[in-house]
Amino acid sequence: MVVIVFGLPGSGKSYFASRLAKKIKADYVNSDRIRKEMFKKRTYSEEEKEAVYHKMLELMKEAVDQNRNVILDATFHAKETRQPFMKEMETKGGIYFIEITAAENITRERLKRKRRYSEADFKVYKIISSQNEPLKKPHLVLKSTNSNIKEMLGKAVNYLENKK
Repeated sequence: MVVIVFGLPGSGKSYFASRLAKKIKADYVNSDRIRKEMFKKRTYSEEEKEAVYHKMLELMKEAVDQNRNVILDATFHAKETRQPFMKEMETKGGIYFIEITAAENITRERLKRKRRYSEADFKVYKIISSQNEPLKKPHLVLKSTNSNIKEMLGKAVNYLENKK
Protein backbone atom coordinates (compact mmCIF):
# COMPACT_ATOMS: atom_id res chain seq x y z
CA MET A 1 0.00 0.00 0.00
CA VAL A 2 1.26 3.47 -0.94
CA VAL A 3 -0.09 6.44 0.99
CA ILE A 4 0.80 10.02 0.13
CA VAL A 5 0.28 12.42 3.03
CA PHE A 6 0.38 15.95 1.67
CA GLY A 7 -0.41 19.50 2.66
CA LEU A 8 1.08 22.92 3.20
CA PRO A 9 4.03 23.56 5.54
CA GLY A 10 2.93 23.66 9.17
CA SER A 11 -0.26 21.70 8.52
CA GLY A 12 0.91 18.87 10.78
CA LYS A 13 1.43 16.38 7.95
CA SER A 14 4.81 15.09 9.14
CA TYR A 15 3.63 14.68 12.72
CA PHE A 16 0.60 12.79 11.43
CA ALA A 17 2.39 10.77 8.71
CA SER A 18 5.14 9.49 11.02
CA ARG A 19 2.54 8.24 13.50
CA LEU A 20 0.36 6.72 10.78
CA ALA A 21 3.41 4.85 9.46
CA LYS A 22 3.93 3.25 12.88
CA LYS A 23 0.25 2.43 13.19
CA ILE A 24 0.03 0.63 9.83
CA LYS A 25 3.59 -0.72 9.89
CA ALA A 26 4.78 1.24 6.86
CA ASP A 27 8.10 2.69 5.75
CA TYR A 28 8.12 6.45 6.31
CA VAL A 29 9.66 8.69 3.63
CA ASN A 30 9.90 12.39 4.51
CA SER A 31 10.91 14.96 1.87
CA ASP A 32 12.50 17.35 4.39
CA ARG A 33 14.71 14.61 5.79
CA ILE A 34 15.74 13.48 2.31
CA ARG A 35 16.60 17.08 1.35
CA LYS A 36 18.79 17.47 4.45
CA GLU A 37 20.54 14.16 3.71
CA MET A 38 21.08 14.96 0.02
CA PHE A 39 22.12 18.63 0.25
CA LYS A 40 24.49 20.07 2.82
CA LYS A 41 23.49 23.61 1.80
CA ARG A 42 19.85 23.74 0.77
CA THR A 43 18.71 26.25 -1.85
CA TYR A 44 15.17 24.96 -2.50
CA SER A 45 15.76 25.36 -6.23
CA GLU A 46 13.63 23.55 -8.80
CA GLU A 47 16.54 21.15 -9.47
CA GLU A 48 16.85 20.38 -5.77
CA LYS A 49 13.11 19.81 -5.44
CA GLU A 50 13.16 17.54 -8.49
CA ALA A 51 16.03 15.50 -7.01
CA VAL A 52 14.17 15.08 -3.70
CA TYR A 53 10.95 13.90 -5.37
CA HIS A 54 12.97 11.60 -7.65
CA LYS A 55 14.58 9.99 -4.58
CA MET A 56 11.15 9.61 -2.98
CA LEU A 57 9.90 7.91 -6.14
CA GLU A 58 12.86 5.49 -6.04
CA LEU A 59 12.17 4.67 -2.38
CA MET A 60 8.47 4.12 -3.16
CA LYS A 61 9.32 1.74 -6.05
CA GLU A 62 11.72 -0.17 -3.80
CA ALA A 63 9.08 -0.58 -1.08
CA VAL A 64 6.43 -1.68 -3.59
CA ASP A 65 8.82 -4.18 -5.21
CA GLN A 66 9.51 -5.64 -1.75
CA ASN A 67 5.79 -5.70 -0.87
CA ARG A 68 6.15 -3.16 1.96
CA ASN A 69 3.67 -0.43 2.85
CA VAL A 70 5.08 3.06 2.44
CA ILE A 71 3.97 6.53 3.48
CA LEU A 72 5.34 9.46 1.49
CA ASP A 73 5.28 12.81 3.29
CA ALA A 74 5.74 16.03 1.29
CA THR A 75 3.77 19.07 0.19
CA PHE A 76 2.99 17.48 -3.22
CA HIS A 77 1.41 20.87 -3.98
CA ALA A 78 1.98 20.68 -7.75
CA LYS A 79 0.31 18.30 -10.21
CA GLU A 80 3.67 17.66 -11.89
CA THR A 81 5.17 16.31 -8.66
CA ARG A 82 2.23 13.94 -8.05
CA GLN A 83 2.07 12.67 -11.64
CA PRO A 84 5.12 10.33 -11.70
CA PHE A 85 3.95 8.64 -8.49
CA MET A 86 0.44 8.15 -9.81
CA LYS A 87 1.71 6.86 -13.17
CA GLU A 88 4.06 4.39 -11.47
CA MET A 89 1.25 3.01 -9.31
CA GLU A 90 -1.66 2.98 -11.78
CA THR A 91 -1.18 -0.75 -12.50
CA LYS A 92 0.12 -1.63 -9.03
CA GLY A 93 -2.86 -0.85 -6.81
CA GLY A 94 -2.86 2.93 -6.95
CA ILE A 95 -2.12 5.47 -4.27
CA TYR A 96 -4.18 6.54 -1.28
CA PHE A 97 -4.00 10.31 -0.77
CA ILE A 98 -4.52 11.96 2.61
CA GLU A 99 -4.46 15.75 2.72
CA ILE A 100 -3.71 17.48 6.00
CA THR A 101 -4.98 21.01 6.55
CA ALA A 102 -4.86 23.38 9.52
CA ALA A 103 -6.19 26.80 10.38
CA GLU A 104 -3.78 29.56 9.39
CA ASN A 105 -3.34 30.79 12.98
CA ILE A 106 -2.28 27.28 14.09
CA THR A 107 0.04 26.98 11.10
CA ARG A 108 1.65 30.35 11.87
CA GLU A 109 2.38 29.26 15.46
CA ARG A 110 3.75 25.87 14.39
CA LEU A 111 6.08 27.45 11.85
CA LYS A 112 7.65 29.66 14.54
CA ARG A 113 8.99 26.53 16.29
CA LYS A 114 12.21 24.83 15.25
CA ARG A 115 11.57 21.44 13.68
CA ARG A 116 14.01 18.61 13.18
CA TYR A 117 14.03 18.54 9.38
CA SER A 118 11.77 21.26 7.98
CA GLU A 119 13.12 24.75 7.49
CA ALA A 120 9.87 26.23 6.16
CA ASP A 121 8.62 29.40 7.80
CA PHE A 122 5.39 31.35 7.35
CA LYS A 123 6.80 33.14 4.27
CA VAL A 124 7.40 29.73 2.62
CA TYR A 125 3.89 28.66 3.64
CA LYS A 126 2.44 31.72 1.88
CA ILE A 127 4.46 31.06 -1.30
CA ILE A 128 3.51 27.38 -1.50
CA SER A 129 -0.10 28.24 -0.63
CA SER A 130 -0.25 30.63 -3.60
CA GLN A 131 1.20 27.95 -5.92
CA ASN A 132 -0.97 25.10 -4.61
CA GLU A 133 -2.71 22.99 -7.27
CA PRO A 134 -5.48 21.10 -5.47
CA LEU A 135 -5.77 17.35 -6.00
CA LYS A 136 -8.90 16.77 -8.06
CA LYS A 137 -9.36 13.05 -7.41
CA PRO A 138 -11.32 11.94 -4.33
CA HIS A 139 -9.15 11.69 -1.22
CA LEU A 140 -9.33 11.96 2.55
CA VAL A 141 -8.96 15.46 3.98
CA LEU A 142 -8.16 15.78 7.68
CA LYS A 143 -8.10 19.05 9.61
CA SER A 144 -5.29 19.16 12.16
CA THR A 145 -5.65 20.97 15.47
CA ASN A 146 -3.21 20.80 18.35
CA SER A 147 -5.20 18.08 20.10
CA ASN A 148 -6.83 15.71 17.59
CA ILE A 149 -4.08 13.33 16.45
CA LYS A 150 -5.88 10.22 17.78
CA GLU A 151 -9.05 11.16 15.93
CA MET A 152 -7.08 11.84 12.72
CA LEU A 153 -5.28 8.49 12.93
CA GLY A 154 -8.56 6.68 13.55
CA LYS A 155 -10.19 8.29 10.50
CA ALA A 156 -7.15 7.53 8.34
CA VAL A 157 -6.94 3.87 9.36
CA ASN A 158 -10.67 3.49 8.76
CA TYR A 159 -10.35 5.16 5.34
CA LEU A 160 -7.46 2.91 4.30
CA GLU A 161 -9.18 -0.26 5.52
CA ASN A 162 -12.35 0.62 3.59
CA LYS A 163 -10.38 1.36 0.42
CA LYS A 164 -8.58 -2.01 0.27
